[in-house]
Amino acid sequence: MEQNYLDNLVGVFGHPVAENPGVVIQEAAFEHMGLKRWRFLTIDVEKDQLGDAIRGLKAFKMRGINCTIPHKIEVMDYLDEVSEAARLIGAVNTIVNTNGKLFGDNTDGKGFMMSLKSNNISVQGKKAVVFGAGGAARAICVEMALAGLSQITIVNRVEDRALGDALTAILRNNTGAQVSYADWSGLHSVSADADIVVNATSVGLYPNVNELPNIDLGSIKPNMFVQDVIPNPTETALIKKMRKMGISCATGAGMLINQAAINIKMWTGMEPDKDVMYRALEKALRQE
Repeated sequence: MEQNYLDNLVGVFGHPVAENPGVVIQEAAFEHMGLKRWRFLTIDVEKDQLGDAIRGLKAFKMRGINCTIPHKIEVMDYLDEVSEAARLIGAVNTIVNTNGKLFGDNTDGKGFMMSLKSNNISVQGKKAVVFGAGGAARAICVEMALAGLSQITIVNRVEDRALGDALTAILRNNTGAQVSYADWSGLHSVSADADIVVNATSVGLYPNVNELPNIDLGSIKPNMFVQDVIPNPTETALIKKMRKMGISCATGAGMLINQAAINIKMWTGMEPDKDVMYRALEKALRQE
């Protein structure tokens, strides 16, 4: 019998990243798939150390890595090749290492669209308001626009106006959606004609579980659908408010599970069981 104790390493680079539950769902999937020597590492990488981290990834022969805040955009400078979707979005959240050659893709938007579909939400001809303009917002906006969304309003912090301008340009130059931009300098009211409202910021992320984005919740109407991108907690303060108001909504957990399942297939070539992954996430976060 061959003796092989070599670990296949994947993981996530981010800062902060301690609250990221990716390890819970990924390793539950690996165990269920019988991949006994696959390990998912949660690695805190400061913004100015990303290059060192990528060199470490290659040195350790890691099979791949996820990138989360604040690395999704900057990591593209270190890759050998990116998918067309990632190039258009201008952000990467998943890297595959093939013998030292790094390929980047973006599965955030795909996971988001799968979450909408599971809630019977179509974007065709609809209007969306997206709060945030970082890597996740880029992926979400591009995927919705390519799927036929008619109008997008991007709402982003004044101090990050450059990110908002960049996302606006990407959408106007590459999709048929009408795009508008609004500075987020105070309490923001959602326009009455919106169909889909997305929180693509980190507001409400653990441990700041009681924080709400600076949105006039009274402006969100029963005919709208609200999607949060935050998976931890599985029900953010925003989603709890929406449920109490009777607004149709979805947490970031479904989006996380969907994109993680795509990542696993890219790294291993095998399809994971998403139900196993979701149960593992729920169990872990109940114990917090």
